[in-house]
Amino acid sequence: MGMFTMRKPRGFNHRYIYVDERKEKLSKMKEDAKRDLGMLPEKEFSPEDIRGKFVEGTTHLRRRKESGRKPMHLGIALVVIAILIYLWYAISTGVI
Repeated sequence: MGMFTMRKPRGFNHRYIYVDERKEKLSKMKEDAKRDLGMLPEKEFSPEDIRGKFVEGTTHLRRRKESGRKPMHLGIALVVIAILIYLWYAISTGVI
């Protein structure tokens, strides 16, 4: 705890109580099967259908999205590399 640092507020994570994801998934599977058999007309293309599919397909991105972690910024990496290069130069030449 520093004098000039503010604590970040606790994150908000809302979990739905009255939503049954398993039931929705089963109904979607039934609807897709009926479409494949020709009992229902073809569904028109919607960009919302493919949004987020890449993140759902990879485990590491899904875990990062659930935990809320953000990747390290390029600027921070460049500053750390510059400091290390300066320290290496100062130690090798003896000039600080």
